Amino acid sequence: MAKLWLRFQRYFRRKPVRFFTFLVLYLTAGSLVFLHSGFVGQPAVSQGQASPAVGVPAEGAELPFLGDLHLGRGFRDTGDASSIARRYGPWFKGKDGSERAKLGDYGGAWSRALKGRIVREKEEERAKYIGCYLDDTQSRALRGVSFFDYKKMTIFRCQDNCAERGYLYAGLEFGAECYCGHKIQATNVSEAECDMGCKGERGSVCGGANRLSVYRLQLAQESARRYGSAVFRGCFRRPDNLSLALPVTAAMPNMSVDKCVDLCTEKEYPLAALAGTACHCGFPTTRFPLHEREDEQLCAQKCSAEEFESCGTPHYFIVYQTQVQDNRCMDRRFLPAKSKQLIALASFPGAGNTWARHLIELATGFYTGSYYFDGSLYNKGFKGERDHWRSGRTICIKTHESGQKEIEAFDAAILLIRNPYKALMAEFNRKYGGHVGFAAHAHWKGKEWPEFVRNYAPWWATHTLDWLRFGKKVLVVHFEDLKQDLFVQLGRMVSLLGVAVREDRLLCVESQKDGNFKRGLRKLEYDPYTADMQKVISAYIKVVDAALKGRNLTGVPDDYYPR
Repeated sequence: MAKLWLRFQRYFRRKPVRFFTFLVLYLTAGSLVFLHSGFVGQPAVSQGQASPAVGVPAEGAELPFLGDLHLGRGFRDTGDASSIARRYGPWFKGKDGSERAKLGDYGGAWSRALKGRIVREKEEERAKYIGCYLDDTQSRALRGVSFFDYKKMTIFRCQDNCAERGYLYAGLEFGAECYCGHKIQATNVSEAECDMGCKGERGSVCGGANRLSVYRLQLAQESARRYGSAVFRGCFRRPDNLSLALPVTAAMPNMSVDKCVDLCTEKEYPLAALAGTACHCGFPTTRFPLHEREDEQLCAQKCSAEEFESCGTPHYFIVYQTQVQDNRCMDRRFLPAKSKQLIALASFPGAGNTWARHLIELATGFYTGSYYFDGSLYNKGFKGERDHWRSGRTICIKTHESGQKEIEAFDAAILLIRNPYKALMAEFNRKYGGHVGFAAHAHWKGKEWPEFVRNYAPWWATHTLDWLRFGKKVLVVHFEDLKQDLFVQLGRMVSLLGVAVREDRLLCVESQKDGNFKRGLRKLEYDPYTADMQKVISAYIKVVDAALKGRNLTGVPDDYYPR
């Protein structure tokens, strides 16, 4: 065998042209075999059909991206409508459970193209385009939740997000912005004014400048017309001037939580207050700030239509927050004139800087900037991310720097400090899982975690010490205090930024505080910190605590230690 292989090598070494000819023949034969296998089991080709162009599946559909693939001939569907129905999110249900299996019978690119065509057909069933509408940042056409993605926005993604939350309409604007609502509060305009392509979907239109491409979501079942899960806010005393505090009131003899929440959601209000047999809707305001919760026993009157739920009394209201987005604090822009001072929003990585930026932008109405550039944050709506940090167009600048030179470049700073045990884990998750993702189990159990703690734990301490030492006009805010008492702590931060903010706007921020930057509730089943790690980190906590108290500031919160 060895001699035969040696002769084979010598032969082709003398005749390189023959070698390459043999190689080409080999690859050609392999390609033919591959193509043959791809056609095995395919549906019959209809000779009389027109030649449809198969569109690219929208992002979110469980199909791979095919580019600009076009089929020369169409396929004849061999099954009935129910056999090719698929599930497009929790709000659309097929007629039987075998659809996904039938689509999975075929392999190869032709099969994926067939699936792509089915996606397009089902998109027409899922939502109906109703026109181009005027939009205004001060008075939105669709006043439910909204989200932005300046890189990957598609029509499907917007429709899917709105439908999951029970909204009847989905609108796309500026190629990258998605708005949801239960009714359209704007006038129809010419189709030519919706002229911007979707950022994540070639060939599709996603509104225009202050123009919405609006779709009505075709929900398969009436029972799917839910308004999402309302958030329980607590029991509160009846406000003094009820008609001003909660402007919409409806009598409900057969009161239930769902009925009141549905009414207020339909009326586009973020608060639903149950008062026995009356339902009130409104916004959180200075007349009804939701800051002083009462004992829930005062509201413990059973609902007439719901045996196990409390519906409040005429004097003590049970309050729920609906899925309607409070748009009083959603407008944002760059500073109208260049700022004369640079204010840092400084923190150790993982200490909640992105969340704090979200709160500041909502509270002030101005974009925040960054010492770095993070494309994923820009795509999520942080438009100040692209500006140079010295541009003067943003209200403050995110930074994790801790060197003397870098710190002294700023005129003032908000120093955000977080429990190091939580901050280290948050940064480790971000590093290996993204801004709202999680590190894999292998990363926690591997060498990455111990090495990360060894390098980052000292930095947590030196970061705070450096800013206390070299920073000018430093306002210390503890992440835990910001979560516990957002209204007061955010007021302190805004005051340092020199912006006059109405109290109602801060109350609006309170109701929208989570944004899209919360890393879920998944927790490790074990404590990743070893005894040696805890000993070292506890020593750093004591050093930082002493430094804060040495400057007549509040020390670290009690829950920092012991663990």
